[in-house]
Amino acid sequence: MKGGWPAEGGLFLCLTVSLLLQGRANSFTINCSGFNQHGVNPAVFQTVFNQKAFRPVINYSIPTQVNISFTLSAILEVDAQLQQLTSFLWLKLTWNNPFISWDPEECDHINKLTVTTKNLWLPDIFIVESMDVDQTPEGLSAYVTNDGHIVYHKPMRVTSICSLDIFYFPFDQQNCTLTFSSFLYTVENMVLGMDKEVWEIADTSRDIVRTQGEWELLGINKATPKMSVGSSLFDQIMFYVAIRRRPRLYIINLLVPSSFLVAIDALSFYLPAETENRAPFKITLLLGYNVFLLMMNKLLPANGTPLISVYFALCLSLMVVSLLETIFITYLLHLATSQPPPMPRWLHSLLLYCTSPRKCCPTALWKENVGPGLTPTHLPGLKEPKELVEIEKGPREVELNGGSGLTRAQVTDLWVQFSHVMDTFLFRLYLLFLASSIITVIVFWNT
Repeated sequence: MKGGWPAEGGLFLCLTVSLLLQGRANSFTINCSGFNQHGVNPAVFQTVFNQKAFRPVINYSIPTQVNISFTLSAILEVDAQLQQLTSFLWLKLTWNNPFISWDPEECDHINKLTVTTKNLWLPDIFIVESMDVDQTPEGLSAYVTNDGHIVYHKPMRVTSICSLDIFYFPFDQQNCTLTFSSFLYTVENMVLGMDKEVWEIADTSRDIVRTQGEWELLGINKATPKMSVGSSLFDQIMFYVAIRRRPRLYIINLLVPSSFLVAIDALSFYLPAETENRAPFKITLLLGYNVFLLMMNKLLPANGTPLISVYFALCLSLMVVSLLETIFITYLLHLATSQPPPMPRWLHSLLLYCTSPRKCCPTALWKENVGPGLTPTHLPGLKEPKELVEIEKGPREVELNGGSGLTRAQVTDLWVQFSHVMDTFLFRLYLLFLASSIITVIVFWNT
């Protein structure tokens, strides 16, 4: 064909290009002769060092694979107010540099060297949730093997965003994420992989985390979603770090004292109501509980409403209700001893039923038994006052007692007995509500 390449010329061109490419690839083979006698000669690596500004690939259409693993060595702080997790990691990155290779047989069986990272290309891996600027110390080194495999270890203090749910404090568990991704390279230029299995990362982290701090590591899981930013697609690896709070400090300093104060408040019902010492004792307990809450407030989360705050508010409410019940019973006793009002018939029947169910006297029997020819002392459940058995009541006293035929002493005794019944009933209702509330809180914590 006129103006075309002959067949022999095309073959010669292909051979020339292939030889040039092969020579370019082999030109980076490092001559390591004399390493065992004079040490490493930096000049033999200078060609590789000059390429550190570029991604180390022969064919730029092939992405560089960077394998990631890390070890969580400490959980330093969990800030519920700022929703942040501060941890310390040992990050491990591995990748291949095809321009680095040497023959270990020629280098006295040296198959691994350490090279400062300032002379190497480093992948721009960062943590998406991080809130701090990378503070990696300078002068770190990386291991370089004879086949171009590079292993880079980097210590990191990471302050990351974490969505914290403190409702179950202090028995809460949190699930924070650490997402590793490239800042510059898309999936066409860099893909991420795992240097270890995720269960190996979790087991190693549990063995290394020896600090008896507030948090303990439960487990680590991973996911590999893609991150789309505009028309660019970035590869990333997302690690789910599950941690749990150690509740011993809060149980000893918060729950145990609160439970003791509530138990003492419940036992104070056994103090005789007639002595009028129960109300001052309950007021003292209530003031002491408020002082306890003020002192222990710094141990509670600064934001949100955890379940333990509801528990404290419930205990405080029960103590207030207990004080109001004591005031009510004291008022009834004072009313019964100073100026007892007439007791309604339905209330007297209910009182008889509550005190002696087998001797219950219905309202009809009240009307039959209480008459001109029958003394009130024959009523069931009433004590016979010795001083008033033979005294016949006058019209004025009958009128004051509502026409029930009872003396003032008997009405007083009925109201005192009613006060004791109400005290017992309210005490049992208090215990029932206290037990159900505590069981409900415990069930919530266990779930």
